[in-house]
Amino acid sequence: MNRFLKGAMILTLAGIIVKVIGAFSKVLIARVLGGEGIGLYMMAYPIYQIIVSISAAGIPVAISIMIAEKLANDDMRGVQQVFSVSLRVLTILGLVFSLALYGSAPWLIETQIITDPRALIAIQLLSPAIFVVTILSCFRGYFQGFQYMVPTGTSQIFEQIFRVSSMVGLAYYFIDRGLHLAAGGATFATFPGVLAGLLVLIFFYYRQRRVREQMLSQQNPNAICESNSAVVKRLFGLAIPVSMANIMLPMVSLIDTFIVPKRLMDIGYYLNEATTQFGYLTGMATSLIGLPIILTTSLAASLVPAVSEAHAQGNVNRIMQRAGTAIKIANMFTIPACIGLCVLATPISLLIYATPNAGPVIAVISLSIVFLGWQQITAGILQGLGRTVIPMVAIFVGLLAKTFLDYELTGTVELGINGAAWATNLNFAIAALINYIFVKKYVGSVLNKLELLKIAVSAMAMGGATQVIYVSTVELLGNGGAVAAAIVVAVFVYGLSLWLTKAVVKDDMSHFPIIGKRLQARRDKEEAKLYEEQY
Repeated sequence: MNRFLKGAMILTLAGIIVKVIGAFSKVLIARVLGGEGIGLYMMAYPIYQIIVSISAAGIPVAISIMIAEKLANDDMRGVQQVFSVSLRVLTILGLVFSLALYGSAPWLIETQIITDPRALIAIQLLSPAIFVVTILSCFRGYFQGFQYMVPTGTSQIFEQIFRVSSMVGLAYYFIDRGLHLAAGGATFATFPGVLAGLLVLIFFYYRQRRVREQMLSQQNPNAICESNSAVVKRLFGLAIPVSMANIMLPMVSLIDTFIVPKRLMDIGYYLNEATTQFGYLTGMATSLIGLPIILTTSLAASLVPAVSEAHAQGNVNRIMQRAGTAIKIANMFTIPACIGLCVLATPISLLIYATPNAGPVIAVISLSIVFLGWQQITAGILQGLGRTVIPMVAIFVGLLAKTFLDYELTGTVELGINGAAWATNLNFAIAALINYIFVKKYVGSVLNKLELLKIAVSAMAMGGATQVIYVSTVELLGNGGAVAAAIVVAVFVYGLSLWLTKAVVKDDMSHFPIIGKRLQARRDKEEAKLYEEQY
């Protein structure tokens, strides 16, 4: 259990570091390039993100599932086969996608899909990164299959550091030679970033060579040897649904882009007013839910190989234990994050964005934190079971509901932009519900309702304390100081409430990395002392 949670913790810490560095880079690059240069950059970079989603997003999950299954059967030869075959296939795939992007860039300009011809260089300079990132995804999947998340987390940090430093440096170097070259330099910076990440993973792979040799010496002689074609077939069979699911998530924003401004104008908003309201939703509210779900994203990534291993061994109890632990931890963080963000929505909007007007939509969309967390965890369970199609279908159904609700709810005077936020909430809720129905079918009930109630009560107590502290200190400390004071008190009240309601007990703490080891060491010491006293 500790290995699974340790992996989640490592990925969470890496995710937070990457987010912080990314936020810092946005400020720096905006100052170097300005609004126009950022516009050229953003014309190119989403294309890279889409291609990566298609070519590499589902690969780590697929490889981790296959390798975890082989390891559960002590089949190290099978592990090496999966890795080597995947690496060859992905090298070819990465090359194809890379050349395709470079060659199609002029066509994208000519057909006006990309409206500004100055973005040509920025698009073409992204192509080397695509080749590297597909290979990188293979190595990440390999280590995730071992439930060894240190290489993945380390590579993510190095990737971001090199990307950001190269981005700022190249943009600054080329800014006097033309805005299009500066934007091109910023997009090319993705290449040294992913290359650094790949080199880190290769280093970890080289260090593991003795472990591989030892595991080969313990090879299960009865393990079934698969053909390379069977490995490739299974690889894509698992990867494609996951990739499609990853593509679907950015579709939420795309649906809002197509529907929300128009529906706001239908109910009487002028164009500039509709655009402003849309900015409150997509540019401010939606971005705030990204930080709390770093944990659930990491839990889901760590859960996939853990469930896959237990599934290969036919150990349903272990699956239920790991899934139940993941959902409990997700609830312990997402529910208070939801309530806290809801209570402090307007103060946080004023603090971060210098306007209180995004507060109402932030308060509504905060509910997405819980639903998205559930969707990610249940999707991770199903993917670990090899049921990768179900989360994809669930997201498709959720998006259909989102499209309908966006149109209907945003077009009501009473709701307006809040209607789009409610549509997003229900989108994730529907996807999570579908996933959970199938988790219950294949595994059993992994959600302890009593624990959920205790966490919810603790979070509500925290929310009440947060509101009281903010209101009572805002005149004295100002908005920023009151928000900080409210958060500090919120953490204390929530922790105390969890302990008083027994939502968290010592046995739960023993599962956590670092804390668990210390508690176990203390327990062993006490038992040894007791033994000495008795004998």
